[in-house]
Amino acid sequence: MYIDDDTKQEVIRARIVELKQLHRDLDETIAELEAAAYVDQLKIRRLKKQKLQLKDELSKLESLLIPDLDA
Repeated sequence: MYIDDDTKQEVIRARIVELKQLHRDLDETIAELEAAAYVDQLKIRRLKKQKLQLKDELSKLESLLIPDLDA
């Protein structure tokens, strides 16, 4: 099955939107945990690691949308 470039870009854009929402959700969760009376440092570290992985995936996907320039 052949998928054209426009369809690929739309799929990538949709995934970027999804990942950005997940990133914001993690950010809010981390902030809530840090503000709590009992701070679970291990859980916060895990969430921050997950947030960083999302950021890395976002960067990779966003770079796929940048057109290649012929030298």
